[in-house]
Amino acid sequence: MPNLLDETSGLMAFVRTVETGSFTAAARDLRTTPSAVSKSVARLEKRIGTRLFLRSTRALTLTQDGQAFFERVAPLLRELDASDGAIRSQVAPSGRLRISMPGELAPLLLPRLFDTFAKNYPDLQLDVGLTDRFVNLVREDYDVALRVGTPMQEDLIVRRLADLPMAIVASPAFINTWGSPKSADDLVGLSFARYAMGGAAQPVRLADGTAFIPKGRVDCDTGMALIHAARSGLGAAYLLRCLVTDDLQVGTLVDLTPEIGLPKLPLSVLHAFGRTVPARVRLFCDFMAGEAKTLAGL
Repeated sequence: MPNLLDETSGLMAFVRTVETGSFTAAARDLRTTPSAVSKSVARLEKRIGTRLFLRSTRALTLTQDGQAFFERVAPLLRELDASDGAIRSQVAPSGRLRISMPGELAPLLLPRLFDTFAKNYPDLQLDVGLTDRFVNLVREDYDVALRVGTPMQEDLIVRRLADLPMAIVASPAFINTWGSPKSADDLVGLSFARYAMGGAAQPVRLADGTAFIPKGRVDCDTGMALIHAARSGLGAAYLLRCLVTDDLQVGTLVDLTPEIGLPKLPLSVLHAFGRTVPARVRLFCDFMAGEAKTLAGL
């Protein structure tokens, strides 16, 4: 591999083209022209001796070599871009903070994020994306992500914030029809509103390590949809207890497993900045650590 220390402009052009999807969009971000971005990438390709993109009049597609190169280079450039934040750590954080968080946790986290964090740091521009899937932080240009469960991406910095209790809940009408389970074996016979990813129902896991694929006629891909299905009596629902605290208090949903052990799921905050973390990301992580303790207690 040739020395690429003098190819910073080409590396930036390449990474921004991948992240934005086109030379034109990358040029807008870099405040230059599409022609200049294209030439920078072409020069980089010549320097390393391989094609990074397959070009046509309608599409720009990463090659296999281009994908591998991007996954190595993008985190390094992010860390370089963030290095000034470490030097100027006493300065109030500013700029864009792009956050991904699960949609199901948004009603619990966004009020405090907007009412407290955003007001404490008025120079920050918050860009919040809500999705229950695991986003690719580097490829999709997120600064930081909150995720429940085990992160799937490698080469990320993962800070575990809390372990969140799970619950299996159902409506009083459902219990009148199906009865209350007395054991783990009874759970297997219940009808569930199932959490599904990619069309596949996800297992219900117990504290002893056993698991089963629930049966049921309603599949949902968000926790909020599961809650509504459970309230309507369409099945039991296996989800984070913090999402149904109010329902359990007023009786619209009932805990089916007070005597059956369920595991806790980790809530983590993830970023790809390595050891050089921008102040805006560090402050967000610290803030969410405090909020996570509240969620764990619900």
